[in-house]
Amino acid sequence: MRDGATGAWSGRFVGPLLAATVLVIGLAATLLTAGTLRSDQRESADRVMDQRTSVARVAVAGEAGRYRSLLQAVAAGLGTNSRITATDFAAASAPLESAGLLGVSTVAFVVPARTEAVARTEAFWRARGSTELRLAPSGTHAEHYFSIFQRTLNNGTPATAGIDVAPSAEGTAALVESRRTGRPAVSDTYVLLRDRGIPPDRQQLSFLFAAPVFASATQPGRFPEFQGWVALGLRGQDFLGSVLGAASQGLIDGELYATNGDGRRVRVAAYDAPGGRDLVRQASFPVADRQWTLLTAADSRNLPGAHTSMPLIVLAGGLSITSMLACLVWILATGRSRARAQVLVATEELRTAEAESRRQAGLLGAIMASLGDGVGVVDESGAFLLHNPAAKALLGVPDDVDGPGEWQQHYGLFRPDGHTPFPVEEMPLVRALRGESSDDVEMIIRNPHRPDGILVSVDGRPLDANAAGRHGAVAVFHDITELRRYETDLAVFAGVVAHDLKAPLAVIRGHCEVAADELADAPEGPEVFEARAALDRIANNADRMAALIDTLLAYTTSRDAPLKLGAVRLGPLVADVIEQRLAGPRPGGPPPDCYVGPLPDVHADPAMLRHVLDNLIGNALKYVPAGRPARIDVTAQPGPPGWTRIEIADRGIGIPDEDKPNIFESFHRAGTAAGYAGTGLGLAICRRIVERHGGTIGVTDNPGGGTRFHFTLPLAVTTPAPDRTAGGQPAGELAALDRALAERAVVEGSTPAPLSGIRPAAAAAAPPRRPGAERAGTA
Repeated sequence: MRDGATGAWSGRFVGPLLAATVLVIGLAATLLTAGTLRSDQRESADRVMDQRTSVARVAVAGEAGRYRSLLQAVAAGLGTNSRITATDFAAASAPLESAGLLGVSTVAFVVPARTEAVARTEAFWRARGSTELRLAPSGTHAEHYFSIFQRTLNNGTPATAGIDVAPSAEGTAALVESRRTGRPAVSDTYVLLRDRGIPPDRQQLSFLFAAPVFASATQPGRFPEFQGWVALGLRGQDFLGSVLGAASQGLIDGELYATNGDGRRVRVAAYDAPGGRDLVRQASFPVADRQWTLLTAADSRNLPGAHTSMPLIVLAGGLSITSMLACLVWILATGRSRARAQVLVATEELRTAEAESRRQAGLLGAIMASLGDGVGVVDESGAFLLHNPAAKALLGVPDDVDGPGEWQQHYGLFRPDGHTPFPVEEMPLVRALRGESSDDVEMIIRNPHRPDGILVSVDGRPLDANAAGRHGAVAVFHDITELRRYETDLAVFAGVVAHDLKAPLAVIRGHCEVAADELADAPEGPEVFEARAALDRIANNADRMAALIDTLLAYTTSRDAPLKLGAVRLGPLVADVIEQRLAGPRPGGPPPDCYVGPLPDVHADPAMLRHVLDNLIGNALKYVPAGRPARIDVTAQPGPPGWTRIEIADRGIGIPDEDKPNIFESFHRAGTAAGYAGTGLGLAICRRIVERHGGTIGVTDNPGGGTRFHFTLPLAVTTPAPDRTAGGQPAGELAALDRALAERAVVEGSTPAPLSGIRPAAAAAAPPRRPGAERAGTA
């Protein structure tokens, strides 16, 4: 007991003593580190400022030198021709358009002329291409300097040729010095003659760069003949602001000074950056025969790497860490009993959480066992974590196999056509592992335990890793075999109903035609005119009703009508559809422009495939703005192994992005289709037919304007078709549907067809290619 009291007494003083020691050592180390970082920061600021100034000086001097070199190159190019013309100047100065000469207003070809020779000089250069040249001498100078040819740069306002540079003493001095030395020269700072007419607050101090043009000597021993100058006007503020803004990235100020011929240093332009100016540097450099000086300044707080809050962070962090360590030492030295109590509380909470988890797991297991729909869960590697009893009953296979590559063969998974193995990459669980959700994916399950096969609908979702604790996927599937059989019965019923509905319409249409014939010989009058109009309205509404019945019947039968699969020559079929579409009456205007590329043979139902092509090509011809010719490109691209991708591109009114996700839904019409006839079922029928063939259909914008529809089909194969139909329907149901469609065709006066009475593709001839046709990517 005494030892325990002694230990408690010792712990009472040892804790504060250790905490105080840690606090003193931490404060000393923190202050020393913060002081060292502050000193290094000042050195870094000077170093970064020197680097930034060097970069700015090189940028300004380099750009000025580049302008001088380009000007000298243009002068040298003109000097190769002793007879300089406007065409020569345009060709020689054309590269300056794309050279990015910041601040340059105009480049011109300048020639000297004495007062008595002005008229002769004007006539001479008019003959050389400057047909509208007017030389107007300014002042009483003995010699004048006129701009003959010129090119305006940087989208400036074009200046009139014939300007006399003589009134500008600075520009004249540069021209004379350049001619005397035979080298490029730079003028003193002055306001360009073309800028003196703008408001003073917008005027800039500028420079004139001049390069002499000497024609090559035509005879040995003779000196080159002086032709004139190539002169370039450079606005100082535009030049410095553009060059220094890009070089300094808006971090340093800049002032450009030029030393004139009389030794005066003139402030030409300035560039301001945000912040103060606690760092200042100066750099001088030559430009032709002049000396320029760049004065830079910056706020060290804005320079990358020159100023950081690290010293303050270290100081604040050191004080905080030291305080926390001292407090932690005190707590550890005096709080052993509190730690023991907290451990006991945490342990009790863990026991409670474990019991609740077991209860939730039992409840979840009971729910999964009682569900009527099958549920399967896999982990990130494809190993099954769960298959509830309903799932095992639907699959018919007692044991599971891990790895998506074995699922198709193990469980017997096929596309809805009943014989195409379901691709692994398109399985809902595999797509869910990639993060994609899928709904109502239909597949056939046929294996030794289910020899007749069942049709199931599968939904796949990625497993929420945050909620489940691991990555994975979950699939829910249910048997829809009976539902499809019921829908088939409804399709048969729809065919019979269509027959019964269209028969009275045909009678009404016939009576309208008889009445119209009777009225043909009747005397003209208001009553006869009104009667004829009423008959037309009745006949038109009967035709609309018949067309709507046809569309609804096609929509009903497209999902479950029997597929008569076989090899289909896609090229002649497309050509025949286009020919039939173009054969009918069309409004006035330019004829449609059609292009059909090489198309492969596919394995499909020809009548249903014709319906898809007829609908998409018909839309491309119908949804076209008034006055614009329709344009259609039909091409094929390689698809997955054994498949092809058909693309139909147009230049029509297009489909808004907000309508694209729903454009294949029943009775959905895009907002841009207002004013065009339609029921909103055509694209829904196309999707049903394509999906029944195991393919996919989609729509994107056409890069050239309009819309690009695409769908996939299996390539033609030589293997015989399976005994059963693609959807797995019994032959009796399919025969009943064929009889219903045959009765409907008799009423319409056409040959029986599952969806429409369209001519077979074999009777079509491919339309000629348009000359110079491009691929579908340019449609």
